[in-house]
Amino acid sequence: MTVPGPSSRDGDVDALIIGAGPSGATAARLLAESGFRVTVLEQGDWPAAADYPSDKPERDLLVAGPWNPNPNHRGRPSDYPVNDSDSDVHPLMFNGVGGSSVLFWAEWPRMIPSDFRVRTLDGVADDWPLTYEELEPYYDAVDEMIGVSGLGGNIAYPPGYVPPQPPLPIGRIGRIAAEGMNKLGIGWWPGTSAILSKGVGSRGPCARWGTCGSGCPEGAKASFDVAMWPGALAAGVNLVTGARVREITVSGQGLATGATWIDRAGIEQHTAAPVVILCANGIGTPRLLQLSASSRFPDGLANSSGYVGRNLMMHPVATVLGEYEKDVEPWLGPESHPIWSMHFAETDASRGFRRGAKWTAVVLQGPVGLLQRFAELPLAERSGTAGHELVERLYGRAFEISASIEDLPAFDNRVVLDADLVDSDGIPAPKIRYTMSDESKRALDWHLDRITEVHEAAGAVSTKRVDFGGETGWHLLGTARCGTDPATSVVDGYGRSHDVPNLYVFDGSVFVTSSSVNPTPTITAFALRAAEHLVETAAGQRIPL
Repeated sequence: MTVPGPSSRDGDVDALIIGAGPSGATAARLLAESGFRVTVLEQGDWPAAADYPSDKPERDLLVAGPWNPNPNHRGRPSDYPVNDSDSDVHPLMFNGVGGSSVLFWAEWPRMIPSDFRVRTLDGVADDWPLTYEELEPYYDAVDEMIGVSGLGGNIAYPPGYVPPQPPLPIGRIGRIAAEGMNKLGIGWWPGTSAILSKGVGSRGPCARWGTCGSGCPEGAKASFDVAMWPGALAAGVNLVTGARVREITVSGQGLATGATWIDRAGIEQHTAAPVVILCANGIGTPRLLQLSASSRFPDGLANSSGYVGRNLMMHPVATVLGEYEKDVEPWLGPESHPIWSMHFAETDASRGFRRGAKWTAVVLQGPVGLLQRFAELPLAERSGTAGHELVERLYGRAFEISASIEDLPAFDNRVVLDADLVDSDGIPAPKIRYTMSDESKRALDWHLDRITEVHEAAGAVSTKRVDFGGETGWHLLGTARCGTDPATSVVDGYGRSHDVPNLYVFDGSVFVTSSSVNPTPTITAFALRAAEHLVETAAGQRIPL
């Protein structure tokens, strides 16, 4: 399907963007509003809000199947398989207009200033080629564009940051978690969420469904199909869906000339463009760069450094379930982040690991989700009469607090092309190799111990550690990192390839370090800044003749 817009015939495109998720939508809108003729190729479709599982009685069944965040389980025509047999974390993502934001929980925390200077401050990893202060106005701009709710004054950030909409209610679980943290002297703050607390246009305010991760029925959540794409289309962006890109093509001079892609009928197409921008996420982008190997680029396009696909970061997450004697209304949204804490986000060497974590109170949706927390029990103890008794005891009287730790880059954690697995068009699929470090394991243990103390201080009658599980790989980062040195990075601080000066990367692949927070605010701020820079420097842009 092609959304009506300018033609994508050769010569009619100033910039070709691959991927219609948050970074692609943000860059496309800015470029189009600046007068660029933009075409976006997206292998997925427009998601239909009427199909979302969130407001349906069979939600748990739909989330386990056709709306599963793991593409290997979901298996839609727009998906490609991922060989994750050698990975501790399984990648979660959604292919379609809006990308994974269609299924994200809309937590919207910015990286903190120290996240950009980890080498300088802690002697580990590398510093970013930009600072928090340089990115701050672009954080602000994206917040206004999509509608972000929250409370100003969070001391984790420099003074002056106030989200454009008032905060959402923190609910009973937020109040209980806050009480426990207060007793232990741990700082917390109401959640900052990409969810409207006041309706805007056709988008209603949050109705507290608490099912953000399976699609928002109100349009309150800023999934980018509803929060960014209408503006991009109004600016004239040509969006082509059902377009699976197979290769970035290059000229004899080594400049990108466009992309070859396969439509849903299996027919090969090509879109020519003087500028190509990859926004295909931290797995899709390195996959495509490696698929675009040639005699001129034998190790993959833009890969003279050898860093394409390297340093994959995926944010290990674990939780502690707390049981209380009172009804805690754990089903009321937002699904995550009613309150959060950055109290332990900075390095403290006495803990036995570097960097820190973000804590988040999390709702508990449905009895199936509750029983999944007890997967280690024998089946007889979590099914039948025993399962009903477990649900009767806990449901409505338990909620979780999660720890998302900063995932430090490791060169051997990587994305490669699989030797055998292919997608439905016969294109080699990606294989990921990711091992959680011993340092990360120590960090999770330490944080889960502290979170257990919070539940106990808040009056929990029992707690249960829900240790790290593989189905947590929402954040796919670091596989085409930005930097000033072409020998140790793939792109510069504006996403421009060191090797191919008219090829850009604007997605989470550019991350140098992962922070401990959700990456989408930083991904979109980076994309907005980079797109603006592309506009400002267009007169000097090298393009194929």
